[in-house]
Amino acid sequence: MPSRSSDPFGDALAVAVQRIGAAVRAVEAANPVVLIDGRSGAGKSSLATRLRRSWPLTGPVQVVALDSIYPGWDGLAAGAETARERILVPHARGMIGIWRRWDWERDEEAEAHAVDPALALIVEGCGALTARSARLADVTVWVDGPTTSRRHRALERDGDGFRGHWDMWAAQEEQHIAHHDPVSLAKVRVQTP
Repeated sequence: MPSRSSDPFGDALAVAVQRIGAAVRAVEAANPVVLIDGRSGAGKSSLATRLRRSWPLTGPVQVVALDSIYPGWDGLAAGAETARERILVPHARGMIGIWRRWDWERDEEAEAHAVDPALALIVEGCGALTARSARLADVTVWVDGPTTSRRHRALERDGDGFRGHWDMWAAQEEQHIAHHDPVSLAKVRVQTP
């Protein structure tokens, strides 16, 4: 009788990394762009971290988390558009992209960061995948999971800082999904437990 894994979440991410890695290799570009979208707590950040660690190409890969860009708790759409304008468009044009980190405690923009167009790029976060951003990407990914599991992971990760904002953030996710249909834009779909 086969044994059950003690880490089904990790197993799902490991399979996803293999699938995304194969898609990245198939692009045959030195600086491919991967967009990872999905609902809060689905595993986007964990997936991006694992993908960075086992990047299938030679050379480094840059990772930008939209959590670092959203301008506050009501800023999902604005953060996603900022990433498209300041990171993805310049990268596609071979220009250095500049974005500013959002300081959640001070509720204001903080230091600037550069994105090198010569290097591969992973952008992860809810809102990353729209029709406009998909045109600037080589591999598009949607990550989702059951609401109960996602909420547990998100609140375990972010604690009380997120608890009071869960419903407002979930409503923005629903608006993003209804307006942009990121699931249909994803070349790779990942379901976490």
